Amino acid sequence: MITIELLQKYGVTKKSFDRNDIVFEEGNLPLNYYQIISGEVKMSNYNDDGREFIQGIFYNGQSFGEPPLFLNQKYPANAIAVENAEIFILPKENFMKLLEENPKVSIQIIENLAQRLYYKSVMAAEISTHEPEHRVLKLIDHGIAYFNFQKDKNGYLINFTRQQIGDLTGLRVETVIRAIKALEKKGELKIINRKVYR
Repeated sequence: MITIELLQKYGVTKKSFDRNDIVFEEGNLPLNYYQIISGEVKMSNYNDDGREFIQGIFYNGQSFGEPPLFLNQKYPANAIAVENAEIFILPKENFMKLLEENPKVSIQIIENLAQRLYYKSVMAAEISTHEPEHRVLKLIDHGIAYFNFQKDKNGYLINFTRQQIGDLTGLRVETVIRAIKALEKKGELKIINRKVYR
């Protein structure tokens, strides 16, 4: 999102995270801006029963964790590497200076945050009022645009595991599997070599 050259001008550092490493923890105050170079990061919480709810999944070139950074509030979720990841880390003070001195980047950050807010609003309405098949399909359709799923001859490859779909929609994995099979029968999805396509 922010170019490497601009980040370097403001003193960015690079850090590697192994799969399941914690980037930051729920309840901590934010100190840095984070932007993914490679890999995948999820932001998630756990309820009292130990069930995970994924707030979002972030990929190459995407940033995460900015709202608490702007508000100087504690992180509402954990950020965890889903796979090995390399991440740019820019101290908050340097990030704020970068935004002040580069208005176009500020607008990009605002647009990015607006996109995330829109996604959360759409998904909150879907999760609270609809049946599992509808929830899964809405997540996939929104994910095609929001997560930039790649298209090939079979359609859009949905890069979420069944567990991740469950954690993003508040459904159990078994319910997600049933919903995907039902959607396949209806011709809404394809399953090829255990991979889901839209």
